[in-house]
Amino acid sequence: MGRHATTTTTTRRGWPPPPLVLIAALAVVALVAGGLVWWLAGSDDDGNAAACGDDAAVRVAVAPEIAPVVQEVLADALSGDCVTADVVEADSLQTVAALTAGADSGVPDVWVPDSSIWPAQVEGASVEQAGTLAISPLVLATSRASAEDLGVLAPTPVWLDVVIAALTAGRSMPTADLTGSARQIGVSLSVEATGNGVAISDEELAASLGLSRSGATLDEVRSASVAGNADAGLWAGTEQDVLASYLAGDSQMVALYPEGGSTYLDYPVVRAGEPDGDRRAAVDTVVAALTSDDAAAAVRAAGFRDADGNAPDGAGPDTGTQPEAPERLPMEPDAATAAIEQANRVLAPSRLLTVIDTSTSMEATAAGGTRISLAVDAARTALAGLPDEYSVGLWTFAYRVDGDRDYAERVPLRALDADVDGSTQRAALAAQLQTLSGSLTSGGTGLYDTALAAVRAARELYQEGAVSSVVLLTDGTNDDDAGGISLQGLIDTLRSEADPDRPVQLVGVALGPEADLEELQQIAAATGGTAYSAQDPDDLQAVLFDAIRER
Repeated sequence: MGRHATTTTTTRRGWPPPPLVLIAALAVVALVAGGLVWWLAGSDDDGNAAACGDDAAVRVAVAPEIAPVVQEVLADALSGDCVTADVVEADSLQTVAALTAGADSGVPDVWVPDSSIWPAQVEGASVEQAGTLAISPLVLATSRASAEDLGVLAPTPVWLDVVIAALTAGRSMPTADLTGSARQIGVSLSVEATGNGVAISDEELAASLGLSRSGATLDEVRSASVAGNADAGLWAGTEQDVLASYLAGDSQMVALYPEGGSTYLDYPVVRAGEPDGDRRAAVDTVVAALTSDDAAAAVRAAGFRDADGNAPDGAGPDTGTQPEAPERLPMEPDAATAAIEQANRVLAPSRLLTVIDTSTSMEATAAGGTRISLAVDAARTALAGLPDEYSVGLWTFAYRVDGDRDYAERVPLRALDADVDGSTQRAALAAQLQTLSGSLTSGGTGLYDTALAAVRAARELYQEGAVSSVVLLTDGTNDDDAGGISLQGLIDTLRSEADPDRPVQLVGVALGPEADLEELQQIAAATGGTAYSAQDPDDLQAVLFDAIRER
């Protein structure tokens, strides 16, 4: 659920950290950059050690942009206490899925997403908002020169007029993931709230997304804005994004505060789960620290407004911002859900054939369980986060698991809301996943034969307008008999059978130190796909979940 690029461990009192979580999710189409974990601990006084309990660390999942603030606040607040906090950068949508799925591991005790819309999406789990760490209004960001050229700097017209002015002038306006970005959802709601009173149709949204993809990328527009390019595009950000660009160095970016107000990101402090006794007290200690006056001062220093809306340090014309808080437009969970559902309707549907290694090497111990048991737990989490518009199928492979074949179809490729014997495809997948730990097969791993068969099957089931992928997860290398295809034979066949009218990409995930990443990269590249190494458990979790949402 979180991104762990590096780990720094200090001497800890009381609770040791929980086991790292090794997971494998249902699909992957693109690598998402890693992140950071911090261990924050209390006093190192040996005389205090005996008085401290032996419970697990308080796991704190936070939005990436506010993680350094949480680290700073908790490092100071927990000094001298027995409380230990594991602060992890976490994708909000992934956390929703983990909590909804009732994952056995990796879920937070305290959660600071970027918006209150995310806790409202959780079903079947206890979440309680205890306060607010920070807020930041949504803005449209660009370079000062570009804003002046467009005539939208002072005063700034309503959201829709700014968008029209930018598109008319040929400016790029890249969008983030409308199904998982609170920034993009908030801007969409702001445009609708201050526009002509007519809701955006599916056709208009599809056209808008098409335009956004035809220009510069989000990273390119951000870089051009910082550099002050006169033709820089516009992008959906927060006031804090703009201030952070100045804190990072020389910047020419400005925040546009359209007339009529803005929606806000509000960074709620959320208790997740129902701890009791000492653990409840530890969670309360962390929550109190994150809702304290010291926390308010820390967020203002980092470019956020505090929970009361007080201006961030340095806000003003010199940093492309304004001290006055714009009128706050509602960002209701129901409206956000409707925006997500609309985006899922108009985006190209995904068809994902997931292929999981079930050779006996998956019995290897990993992070307090086995590779296969933790993979199953992660797959359940991924399923909870996928929209009904996705089609997902499940294969497993080892050596001669179905007659002479090294692979077996567990669940055919179908839409997640399809009827399956009076239930749904989603339920059928969940049921089959639960059987994997007890159905590992010895004798080898027919990786090459399975990869070829899976790509052929996905191509045979191709549907025009959909994005088709094969996601293959393995913890080993090809270990087949002489009758199996060779690596070069596989690569040559994949290239020769490629059909531009029915494209299918294979994405490989090398799980653990024994997997051959270079080999998977060669196989994936033959289909236009790629492969990733998952050495660290939480890296794997973050990469896989985020990547399955790329279409």
